[in-house]
Parts: sequence; structure tokens; C-alpha cells
Amino acid sequence: MSASLNYKSFSKEQQTMDNLEKQLICPICLEMFTKPVVILPCQHNLCRKCASDIFQASNPYLPTRGGSTVASGGRFRCPSCRHEVVLDRHGIYGLQRNLLVENIIDIYKQESTRPDKKSDQPLCEEHEDERINIYCLNCEVPTCSLCKVFGAHKDCQVAPLTHVFQRQKSELSDGIAVLVGSNDRVQGVISQLEDTCKTIETGFEDPPLQGQAAASGSGNGADSQPARHVFSFSWLNSLNE
Repeated sequence: MSASLNYKSFSKEQQTMDNLEKQLICPICLEMFTKPVVILPCQHNLCRKCASDIFQASNPYLPTRGGSTVASGGRFRCPSCRHEVVLDRHGIYGLQRNLLVENIIDIYKQESTRPDKKSDQPLCEEHEDERINIYCLNCEVPTCSLCKVFGAHKDCQVAPLTHVFQRQKSELSDGIAVLVGSNDRVQGVISQLEDTCKTIETGFEDPPLQGQAAASGSGNGADSQPARHVFSFSWLNSLNE
């Protein structure tokens, strides 16, 4: 159970890091922000280089030097919300740096390069640095090799975690296929019942035609089948009464 909780905690932590990374992506280069990061008046962030590229693209006739616009002032639109950004005489360098985002980027990079973060495979809570790689068939929990040799699962039957995963995945897929097939058959039966109900309702709603058919077929044995249908409808009607 402890290994299972450890795995859930690891997955939640990894999901948090992934969500954080999405918030640190520049909308222009689609990469993690490159310092210095500037914050626009609309509170959206850009790499300073990307902001300079947008400004140059919006003002192609302004003089440049070394790939940067040297003219003061100007304006461009935020790529995220289209808010118009008006620059002062300092141009792009007049935009305020977002030191908070820069610090978050540094912390994220430190966390993502830690040795225990390189592998997505969870570690055993009882034995430090031991990866969970087997599955206890008796306790039905994932565990590590040391737990099998020295720990709580030494008297249990185990199997490779990957084999158990593939087997359970196949069983689940087969079960889903059976459910889908059963649902199709049930829907077919429901459609047949609905058609039968519509036929019966149509017979009850048009009794004069049924009576005429019964009268015309009374003198002819070959045409007596409509009369039998009228009788069956009358019998069903008596049951409803």
C-alpha cells in the first residue's frame, strides 16, 4: 500500500511540474522563456528578444543596428491578448523585467535536472533508491526486488511489473470489447421492440380498416389472415383492459 501511495504522490508531483512548464512557455518562440523576461502592461510575458522581434515586424521602417531597433518610442500588440503596447523613448529596453518569472524558471530547471527526477519510474518507500519493478500477486500491489528478498513480500508470489501491466491491459481491452458488443446487441433488441410497439399501436389506431379486411376475408379461406390479425389485436386489447 505504501508503494502505491508513493506512486500516486510521484505522479501528482510530475503533473504539477508539467503544468508549471506550460505556464513558462513563450507564445512566440514556443520555448521556455529566455532571460531577460519582460512583462507587458497587459501582464503577459515575453522573452526580450521575442518582444524585439515583434516590435521590428510591426515597425519595419524604423532604423536598426545589430538586429535591434535603435529608434525611440513605437508600439506593437501583445501576441496573447492583442493589447496595444506603447513604448517610451527606451523602446523594448524600457519594458520592466519580470524577475519573479525568471526566478521560477531557475527553480524549475534545478528541480527538473535532479537525479531522482530523470526517471519516470517510482521508487520504493521502504528501500531508498530501489525502483518499483515487480508486482506482488498475493497482496496485489507493486513493490521492489528488495521487498521480495528481505521485506514484507518475501513469502509472496511476484511477477514482473511490465508483464502484469500488459496482462491487465489486455483483460481490460477485452472486457471493453465485450461490453461494446453487448451494447450493440441490446440496442438491436430495443429497436426491434420499438418497431413492434409501433406496429401494434398502428393497428389499434385504425380499427375500421381492420374490420373491412376481416369482412372481405370471411368468405375466402385464403384471405383469412387479416381476420386473424384483427383477432390478435382484439386479444391484446382485452389484456390491456
